[in-house]
Amino acid sequence: MFIEINPYNIDIRLIKQTVECLKKGGIVIFPTDTVYAIGCDLMNKKALLELARLKGNKLNKVNFAIICHDLSNLSLYSKQIDRSTFKLLKHHLPGPFTFILPANNDIPKIFDSNKKEIGIRIPDNEIILEIVRQLGNPIATTSLHNKKGNIQEYYADPYEIYQNYQDDVAMIIDGGYGKLDVSTIVDCTQVAPEIVRQGLGILEI
Repeated sequence: MFIEINPYNIDIRLIKQTVECLKKGGIVIFPTDTVYAIGCDLMNKKALLELARLKGNKLNKVNFAIICHDLSNLSLYSKQIDRSTFKLLKHHLPGPFTFILPANNDIPKIFDSNKKEIGIRIPDNEIILEIVRQLGNPIATTSLHNKKGNIQEYYADPYEIYQNYQDDVAMIIDGGYGKLDVSTIVDCTQVAPEIVRQGLGILEI
């Protein structure tokens, strides 16, 4: 399914349609503030397994980030963070960052692994943020990559994405022409934050 959502005039009916798709275990491709991403309902194990399969790996081997709509429920997925780390997140989010935080005890159960860290994203994109709000819990996500981990030129064009992924996912959301930039990954599990991958976001400390 291919649907168009205007990011400047969001049709809540289309958002709810997307949420229903996610709740049923559907894999969805959606816009962010960086490259288009692919994801599923974090609380649907069958969907997580399918998303991992599409990445060519087992669930306990992949490193999915989770998209939250704000920082209010962070403690449901991360261990308690110190004040300076929280201020860092609050200053940069929503934005093109993935912050790696120490995972709480629920994350290993969700991903069938011994994960001690979890990547948190709050993209500056109202379409995906509204989807997560309506869903009621985060989305497990990863950027669109080919099998070699490369981002292709067509990943910015929703129609080209549809041509390449229509048989693999339940829904593709056209939220306008995207970017070919990835998020900046910041590791906040050590004493001082460390940039693991420089992407679109510029970290200010």
